[in-house]
Amino acid sequence: MIKLAGIDVGNDSIKIALDGVQEPIVVPNIVAPGYERHILQEEDSPLKAMDVMIHSPRLAKNNQRYFVGLLATENDDSMELEETDNKALSDQSLIVALTALAYAGLMSQSFGTSGFSSTDEVEYIIGTGLPVRTYARFHRAFEERLVGEHEVTFLSTPQLRGRKVRVIIRQAIVSIEGAAALYNMATYDNLQVKDEELYYGCIGICEMGALTTDFPVLKRMSIDNQFSTGEQMGLATYLDPIIRDVEDQYGYRFQSRAKLVQRIKKREFTIQRIGEGQADIKPIVDQYFSRAAHRIVELIKKRWKKYPDIQCFFVIGGGATALKSYILEASGSIRLRFVEDSEMQNVYGYLKLAKSKSNPSTAVS
Repeated sequence: MIKLAGIDVGNDSIKIALDGVQEPIVVPNIVAPGYERHILQEEDSPLKAMDVMIHSPRLAKNNQRYFVGLLATENDDSMELEETDNKALSDQSLIVALTALAYAGLMSQSFGTSGFSSTDEVEYIIGTGLPVRTYARFHRAFEERLVGEHEVTFLSTPQLRGRKVRVIIRQAIVSIEGAAALYNMATYDNLQVKDEELYYGCIGICEMGALTTDFPVLKRMSIDNQFSTGEQMGLATYLDPIIRDVEDQYGYRFQSRAKLVQRIKKREFTIQRIGEGQADIKPIVDQYFSRAAHRIVELIKKRWKKYPDIQCFFVIGGGATALKSYILEASGSIRLRFVEDSEMQNVYGYLKLAKSKSNPSTAVS
């Protein structure tokens, strides 16, 4: 049975929403070279120890072992995407995405077995997306990299040790980041119109991710080619100097941006220093996040001034969640809209796009 899925290939994390499954799956977009692990106590969840071997015709190197997601965040050799990386062509993003899709297939029990072998199969139609500035040139290449047959073998992963999964992607519908989020906010799960203002209006979106910030403008749910744009900056632009300053001042190093973001989300700003000492890093976070918020507000004002027909501006994405209080302070009298589960709006929109393409009769004409 073919499963419908939305997959947000974020520069910070890969998010998957499966049709009929309530809880999304989130895997940090981090990998490290894998090796034989010395396990003293097995992790209590497969997500905490994604240890895999990947085979895909789209990868430069095949049958390589990787630690993926949370398992890689503590590794000295871990790799996070940088501003120069293109997620449409990135082997790292494909490795994490395929691992997450294989895991999602096993967890949802939406798989069969291949003949007499012990290989499980999971088939997908997926919706996904790219940043505004990347979409025009790379959406076809991205689609081609995703569609096809791939194989993921779980090695020391708890509960999945030795499981081999053939991930078959039958179709990939590639949209624009931010535009998919608006589609999700404007429609019900059955794809009928939920909010006429959003569906039929002229709406601006500021979607702040880890490495990019997109400003799509949509009129009656169609992208405006002239006024939609994107900036090659994101939350990571400010997380990296926070990590550097904390290390310089206190000798404490976060192994990855993901570790710092976990602290910030939990509002745990106190770090432990050698010798039972402690330090508060909130002043450093405040300094850089205030700077980020002012830049975002100025960019929104610039877009709105160029296109005054925009009725409202939504600020969404992982960056919006982290910076909300700072942006509200910086925006002054300008009213900006925020939504709950901000960083999940794109992935739910991608799932709806997969639904609409697989069953066009349900979509609003």
